[in-house]
Amino acid sequence: MASAEEKTEKATPKKRRDERKKGNLFQSTDVVTALSILSVFLVLRLIFPYFYRSMSNLIIQYFAYAGTTNSLSRTFAEDVNRNGWATILLLAGPVMVVSAAVAVLAVGMQTKFKFSHEKIKFKLSNISPLQGVKRLFSLRSVVEVLKASVKIAIIGYLLFLKIRDIAVQCANMAENDIVQSSVLVLNDIMELVIEMSIVFLGIAALDYFYQWWEYERNIKMTKQELKEEYKELEGNPEIKGRIRQVQKSMSQQRMMQKVPTADVIVRNPTHIAVALRYDSEKDEAPVVVAKGQDYVAFRILAVAEQYHIPMKEDKPLARALYAAVDLNQEIPPEFYTALAEIMAWVFRMKKELKR
Repeated sequence: MASAEEKTEKATPKKRRDERKKGNLFQSTDVVTALSILSVFLVLRLIFPYFYRSMSNLIIQYFAYAGTTNSLSRTFAEDVNRNGWATILLLAGPVMVVSAAVAVLAVGMQTKFKFSHEKIKFKLSNISPLQGVKRLFSLRSVVEVLKASVKIAIIGYLLFLKIRDIAVQCANMAENDIVQSSVLVLNDIMELVIEMSIVFLGIAALDYFYQWWEYERNIKMTKQELKEEYKELEGNPEIKGRIRQVQKSMSQQRMMQKVPTADVIVRNPTHIAVALRYDSEKDEAPVVVAKGQDYVAFRILAVAEQYHIPMKEDKPLARALYAAVDLNQEIPPEFYTALAEIMAWVFRMKKELKR
């Protein structure tokens, strides 16, 4: 059997909330990296014609400046600098925006956009050599080394295949102009990047499930922790009040479901209502199936009216039954005489209705 100190129990909702407050949320950085790389190169592929035209115009403009300008002035340098930076920002802006947006969304979807200041607080354990050695030889470090090895092997293999294909095309490139050759090489590079990104997405998916498994394993609780949490919750006045409120609501709901089984309602006239059922074959005396005052009494009367249950107004009897008899209990002998008259009245009404 597992010892009491082993973490064998699943984390409770309170434990999970506490971990989230501490910033302890599982996420896979590989998912963020793979999605960011893939999105960047997809955007580059979409805007490449615009990228090519912009860079061509910029180079042609600079060569034109060089052919028509005999001296370097401050105004000329400012124009060149301004035009260069404007072109770079226009080309790099969409890529940077998409990359940042994808990274934020990838992290947010994993962490449900929850923020915590605990992770940025200074902790001695973060710079402790002992803790560093433990992290170095932990299961996470082994997994990270294996992932890096797999990535390097896949990148090397894909590069080998692509370089082999490009080498075969080199003979044909000699007959083409530089633009056609550049397009072929760029298409090959883009295909290589997309293939690598798809492979990395597969690795990222495996890493995501591993991170989830490790997170669930780390936040498991011992039996002693479960007991302490239960005691803490039981000792919390707000929790106790909430539990009592839920129990009272459920009890009232069950009680209201029994009102249609009653034979008569004794009321006072609206502040107190007591529902009585009498089955001569099962009960020795009438049984209180529901009772209440004020709002609860109003609900009992409303249900009784809906099901056409006879109602008798008797203020002293209603108060006495409400105070002396519990739910699902038979009335004591001192109420037999008073209720005998009421039950006889109920039976007469039922006979008249049958006629």
